[in-house]
Amino acid sequence: MTRERPVSSSVPAAGHALDVLELLARRGEPLPAATVARELGLPRSSTYHLLGVLRDRGYVSHLEGERRYGLGVAAYELGSAYQRQAPLQRIARGALDRLVDATGHNAHLAVLHGRDVLYVIEQRAPQGPVLVSDVGVRLPATLTATGLAMLAALPPGQVRALFPHADTLVQRDGHGPSTTTALRSLLQSVRGRGYAVEDGHITSGLRSVAQSVLDHSGHPVAAVAVTFRIEAVDEVEEARLVSEVGAAAEDLSARLRGQVRPPRRG
Repeated sequence: MTRERPVSSSVPAAGHALDVLELLARRGEPLPAATVARELGLPRSSTYHLLGVLRDRGYVSHLEGERRYGLGVAAYELGSAYQRQAPLQRIARGALDRLVDATGHNAHLAVLHGRDVLYVIEQRAPQGPVLVSDVGVRLPATLTATGLAMLAALPPGQVRALFPHADTLVQRDGHGPSTTTALRSLLQSVRGRGYAVEDGHITSGLRSVAQSVLDHSGHPVAAVAVTFRIEAVDEVEEARLVSEVGAAAEDLSARLRGQVRPPRRG
């Protein structure tokens, strides 16, 4: 039985707040407050206070119907801010250079930023089309291949916390899921296929395929994609592109875990 630790000046509340966030991130699924209190050995009253403060600041989301707490949008924004810094770019730039060389198409890397994706690297192939997904551009995650790849890798509870109702979904020219049920179905298809596809939702005539980059805990910290003109790629060639994107994503995942892999050749 876990002994409760009194919240006092000797153990700053900031430390307990970080303990709560780390627990929610580690467990993946939203948790009841009682479970948070038990796991961390905190009094329930203190736990509810911490969860309330974190909820008000956006770091925790309260799923009222389930009486559970999960990570909020601000937590994802904080994680994305770290991933946008130079370490991720230094790790990923070489992999994206190789991906452009291997495919002959534009390649890009994006991170989740709340309900959006934020593009942090854009490597253009010679004669490749000019894309709207330039560095620093934000687009709705549910409309992009990179966004769908990352959302499909999140626990369902975290997706519900990000998109609790239809009003949180964005459509563009009639494209994109309009209900949370449609979003769940779309993400299930991505998981079954093993990669995400965006077909002309952002720019007519262009198609993207993407796979997520996972950290040591299996959390999607980024996604890699290539974008190409639809009429220029047949099914056989697209399968090759998916394989190359998957290899780049696996390479980045291994590097983030400190397991450096040699670049694929041939």
